[in-house]
Amino acid sequence: MQSTPRVTSDANTAADVHYFIFTYQEKEIKILAAEIDRLKNFGCLEVSPSLEGLRDENAKLKYRLNILQKSLQEERNKSVKSMININSRIQEIFRDAIKAAYPDLENPPLAVTPSQQPKFGDYQCNSAMSITKMLPKTSEQKVSPREIAENISRYIPENEYIEKVEIAGPGFINVHLRKNFVSKQLSSLLVNGVQPPAMENRKKVVVDFSSPNIAKEMHVGHLRSTIIGDSMCRLFEFVGYDVLRLNHLGDWGTQFGMLIAHLQDKFPDFLTVSPPIGDLQAFYKESKRRFDTEEEFKKRAYQCVVLLQSKSPDFIKAWKLICDVSRKEFQKIYDCLDIKLVERGESYYQDKMKDIVQEFEERGFVQMDDGRKIVFVPGGSVPLTIMKSDGGFTYDTSDLAALKQRLFEEKADIIVYVVDSGQVSTQTSAFPGLAAVQVLGGRGPFSHSGSLAAFQKKFKTRSGETVRLIELLEEGLKRSMDKLKDKERDKVLTEEELKAAQTSVAFGCIKYADLSHNRMNDYIFSFDKMLDDRGNTAAYLLYAFTRIRSIARLANIDEEMLQKAARETKILLDHEKEWKLGKCILKFPEILQKILDDLLLHTLCDYLYELATTFTEFYDNCYCVEKDRQTGTIVKVNMWRMLLCEATAAVMAKGFDILGIKPVQKM
Repeated sequence: MQSTPRVTSDANTAADVHYFIFTYQEKEIKILAAEIDRLKNFGCLEVSPSLEGLRDENAKLKYRLNILQKSLQEERNKSVKSMININSRIQEIFRDAIKAAYPDLENPPLAVTPSQQPKFGDYQCNSAMSITKMLPKTSEQKVSPREIAENISRYIPENEYIEKVEIAGPGFINVHLRKNFVSKQLSSLLVNGVQPPAMENRKKVVVDFSSPNIAKEMHVGHLRSTIIGDSMCRLFEFVGYDVLRLNHLGDWGTQFGMLIAHLQDKFPDFLTVSPPIGDLQAFYKESKRRFDTEEEFKKRAYQCVVLLQSKSPDFIKAWKLICDVSRKEFQKIYDCLDIKLVERGESYYQDKMKDIVQEFEERGFVQMDDGRKIVFVPGGSVPLTIMKSDGGFTYDTSDLAALKQRLFEEKADIIVYVVDSGQVSTQTSAFPGLAAVQVLGGRGPFSHSGSLAAFQKKFKTRSGETVRLIELLEEGLKRSMDKLKDKERDKVLTEEELKAAQTSVAFGCIKYADLSHNRMNDYIFSFDKMLDDRGNTAAYLLYAFTRIRSIARLANIDEEMLQKAARETKILLDHEKEWKLGKCILKFPEILQKILDDLLLHTLCDYLYELATTFTEFYDNCYCVEKDRQTGTIVKVNMWRMLLCEATAAVMAKGFDILGIKPVQKM
């Protein structure tokens, strides 16, 4: 029979890595303490050189003991603040139980998932069926999955997480969590804030996203890369990774020849007087039209390219001037969407491209093909072109130079490219380039971590056309204001509050409409759908969040009172809706881990929607504030339920932050 698990150690609240640190340090402390006691026994001896040596050793041991105790306490303090990935902890318990029950099995399957129905507990281990197939066949009677499940259950130790386990059906092990454990975790969340789950080590991540082209306006095709890339960065930053947000601008190439030639003609005094280029897109189109129709202009444009590449001062100044005009326009978009980026365009890698070609040549990997210099990467059938027949570099060269810099200078553990699916044919040179760069650098960081490629597909308007991004954002602002006025929010909000709500709804809905879809799929962009305050939309979640935050305010409960209650009031989970909400809140670390594994951010959106709807069920069934029916005066505040409201809002706020959405207090 399964004994009822109980709490055995405070160390169980720490992450696995911290548990091992604790175990090692605690053993060291015990050994050192015993050694100190042994040395104390020499106190009755006469002073001698050997005794002096023992005293010195005793002092050193005491010093080491103090250091270890301090280190252990720091680790405990750190781990207590981290949110626990409950699914991961349950998996660890079952992994050990399966290993103990079947020590001869090599890599036995581990299948632990959240239960879909309350009657089946909170989690379910379904490993028994798979283990049945792995057991050696003998003449004895075949062991059933149910018997295997029962055997595994015998090896589940007493612990602070599991109240009981039950065997169901052919061999499912249903896991019921301890309410006391869940209650304590919710209190910890409220006292310490929403903290990331503990990570084994701090990784360096480079995320390449947005990446518009100079002299061209950002369009909706850039929106997905910008929004998804920013949200990925926010998640990596939240869990403590060292993140480099790179904007790989298209700021170099032959197109600058025609732009500079046109600049010389239209604003001949550009070197001394800043040219008033108001519409760079129109300027680009004019220069492209001349390039296609005027042979003399075309020749001069090519000459300008040569002078730019040779870094002639006047042409570098013209190039910088054009880039600056574009940057200002891009920054308007980034400011609206609250996007932070480090610009590192193609021009940054120009000198490094020469080195890439030289290194491949020195190592004997270059082959000639009609004057082109090409490289076949290990396992690849299509070569990379690293130099054209006219001596110019290619996208392959630029991608290789960028990749090498990121791996060996930035020392990236993970590299994420967030590019539109339409760009895959040009951008994917970075990925076979991994093998090529490994050849150059020998054993690189990706030999043990690899790189992650995040391709995402386009969205379109209903007419199938692409739109200027700034126009889309302006339209979002207009429509969100119309929506707020339809709900007569302009009559109850101040002008400042209304403006904040407009911005929050407009940009939040645009971001959420993108992030709530699987990034691998196309979707139709619709303002009507994204501004709908029903269903899985930012509008619904933002209104829900505002309502949750208002509960405490309307009950005259301030932040200080909530913090005091979080430290002193036990969160009761007796009602089924309280229990459901409490567990849902604590799923947050599991959701984050899943996204870290597959980078599919719609999982977070689905979770926030589940949390909001679960809260609504709770609020409809459990009175947080009880009022007199006649007067409407508050007669009772159920503080533990107010704390559940606060915990829900705290997790939603952090989820919004990862998605780059800014909620407001009043809406």
